[in-house]
Amino acid sequence: MFKKNLWSITVLAFAAFAVSAALLVYFGGEPWLTLAITFGTTFYHFGMRLAVGYVYGRIMNNRADFSKSWYRLRKWEKRLYKALNVKDWKNRLPTYAPDLFSPQKHTWNEIAQAMCQAELVHETIIVFSFAPMFAVKLFGSFWVFFITSAAAAVFDSLFVIIQRYNRDRVMKIILKVKK
Repeated sequence: MFKKNLWSITVLAFAAFAVSAALLVYFGGEPWLTLAITFGTTFYHFGMRLAVGYVYGRIMNNRADFSKSWYRLRKWEKRLYKALNVKDWKNRLPTYAPDLFSPQKHTWNEIAQAMCQAELVHETIIVFSFAPMFAVKLFGSFWVFFITSAAAAVFDSLFVIIQRYNRDRVMKIILKVKK
């Protein structure tokens, strides 16, 4: 359901951008410019998320090497996640492809690999969330672009936190099963 909604929002944002951009060209004026920027930025953020996920999916196919040091939890992270009460809110955020994390459909190793890929997807999205800042030179409104980019980056950092928090638990299960 979430996947379908994400695609629908992306298509609607593009359509709204196209209409508002056409009206801007035809009529001119600040309201149409504001709408075109708003819908264009919204389309970018949603479309970019879908594109980044697609590219990682095609390249990695949920086969990340979870033994790499990048994926290992640092000592300070456990304290941070406890302070953030991750356990209390992690299940309230949507999952794009919940089947990838289902122990009924996948081994724990496969789940850990999918978690690593999901982490990379969201880390890449965090970086790309700031790409609209390049539009400041063309349109001005530094703070509008900065706040929306930062908000998008913070939102995706929540998913990185969830992947890292949960993967630590999955790794413990994997070690237990090996023994």
